Amino acid sequence: MADEPGRLRVSSTLVLPLAELSWRFSRSGGPGGQHANTSDTRAEVRFDIAGSPSLGPRQRARLQERFGDEVWVVASDERSQARNRDLALERLADRLAEALRVSTPRRATKPSRASDRRRLEAKRRQSNRKADRRRPAPD
Repeated sequence: MADEPGRLRVSSTLVLPLAELSWRFSRSGGPGGQHANTSDTRAEVRFDIAGSPSLGPRQRARLQERFGDEVWVVASDERSQARNRDLALERLADRLAEALRVSTPRRATKPSRASDRRRLEAKRRQSNRKADRRRPAPD
């Protein structure tokens, strides 16, 4: 995700300088044995939405609506702090990109005559199938 040195590409319209991110490292639970007890491999990255000069007004409003004034991501999957840093950056970029994505509203459409006919025919077949399973009426 950080294809340019010192920058994080979130989308085609948003590139964040890594200097705007704040990091915190702590001991990670999970696998690692004695290594986990001595290394601060858990990576937490925070991004201040309210104070970022890189965001446009619409981007800032959209992200604040979704996350508030700050968004953070944690990664503690790997034994390596460097790998967890990369994972945290990827996750942050994915979260921001997803929040900035504008989905087009769904337009309701009317079912076609053919689809209506197919649906009713399927219901009729199912009804006949179940009717054939019933016990015959006594004469």
